[in-house]
Amino acid sequence: MADIIKTATREAYGKALVELGEIDKNVVVLDSDLSAATKTGAFSKAFPERFFNTGIAECNMMGVAAGLAATGHTVFASTFAMFAAGRAFEQVRNTIAYPRLNVKIGATHAGISVGEDGASHQCCEDIALMRSIPGMVILNPADDVEARAAVFAAAEYDGPVYMRFGRLAVPRIFDESYKFEIGKAVILKEGTDVTIIATGLMVNEALTAAAELLKDGISAQVVNMATIKPLDAETVINCAKKTGAVVTAEEHNIIGGLGSAVCEVLSQSVPVPVLRVGVDDVFGKSGPAQELLHLFGLDAENIIKKSKLAISKKQ
Repeated sequence: MADIIKTATREAYGKALVELGEIDKNVVVLDSDLSAATKTGAFSKAFPERFFNTGIAECNMMGVAAGLAATGHTVFASTFAMFAAGRAFEQVRNTIAYPRLNVKIGATHAGISVGEDGASHQCCEDIALMRSIPGMVILNPADDVEARAAVFAAAEYDGPVYMRFGRLAVPRIFDESYKFEIGKAVILKEGTDVTIIATGLMVNEALTAAAELLKDGISAQVVNMATIKPLDAETVINCAKKTGAVVTAEEHNIIGGLGSAVCEVLSQSVPVPVLRVGVDDVFGKSGPAQELLHLFGLDAENIIKKSKLAISKKQ
């Protein structure tokens, strides 16, 4: 059996920026003194004249990014999710999104899997914050292959994009032939009893859960929702009609994220049972990433439990 390749999506982000910088001289990268962690340091070494460290001043960085974008550059502004979505929310909203400037926000260290950095840095509200901003595209890739593809897709997209990357190394799901498209979900496994819609590192957990459910005679359909906004409503609706029960899985607060987006669509179109796997509206805590994911129910075990419960609620 081949070894499982595990890579953090932030690693793929850093490498993709260098690739992009080699083919597009219009790309510039900003960072708020975290380039070693966000992996933008590789771009800094390759293209020092197109890299700007704004220091620990995330709000100012977003303003600088807006100014560079206004002069025609494609700008990638990087910092931790807590600072990108939380601290700099006003600047992202008013300076970048309102004028619809071509700024791509590379937000790393999102979610509980930040681990030992603790509750203050474990941002599980960023998707909710960015979803509330008109016109903001939100991408949350499941592995390194999808992360690279998401960076290139974001660069081609004309307008603001929020990209969410993780600190923890995660298993590779896709191969190099994978084609990523903003706004399109990917059905990874067909099923008839329940649909599991997952995003980010929870996609691998969803696939594991589906394999275990099959041992109990339950056929689960698994959907990778890498674009949270705009949501692929057509796929969500079709899957809900097919299986009659839905479970969402995300490394984010159950309020305002993928689960909320799916519920908003289905409540208007296909009112089927929907159960959400995510952080249950609480703050995180310091600890090893894998242990925290299990503690907060962000694992295949909880997806299996919720899937069986969702099936039992079918009319």
